[in-house]
Amino acid sequence: MLQPTRTKYRKAFKGRIKGKASRAITLNYGQFGLKAMQPDRVIGKQIEAARVALTRYMKRTGKVWTRVFPNIPVSKKPTEVRMGKGKGSPEYYACRVKPGRIIFEIDGVSEEVAREALYKASAKLPIKTKFISR
Repeated sequence: MLQPTRTKYRKAFKGRIKGKASRAITLNYGQFGLKAMQPDRVIGKQIEAARVALTRYMKRTGKVWTRVFPNIPVSKKPTEVRMGKGKGSPEYYACRVKPGRIIFEIDGVSEEVAREALYKASAKLPIKTKFISR
């Protein structure tokens, strides 16, 4: 599971995801990519599940780049705990994805394989995505 080695603060505010992405909006590494179409938090497990689905379908040919990293700690209180008594401890890490951001890039495979592989990866993510190519 993806998570940062260390963070400045142990707990973070929930925050809101406003506006469109200004970074990672063009293909820099690969020939094909998966672009986010709506804002949401994507957790480390979802990124890893999508990456595994992607590489399995590609049969480990070609190359995959992940352009997002979960660096926001998401805290959660245990079940059946009363209100108050402070904020819960960090449960997992997520990354805030804005619309227009490229999540994965792949290269070294044909367009048909890339399209199907990225479709399978998008099924593991909680957001609507779009296939893009150079």
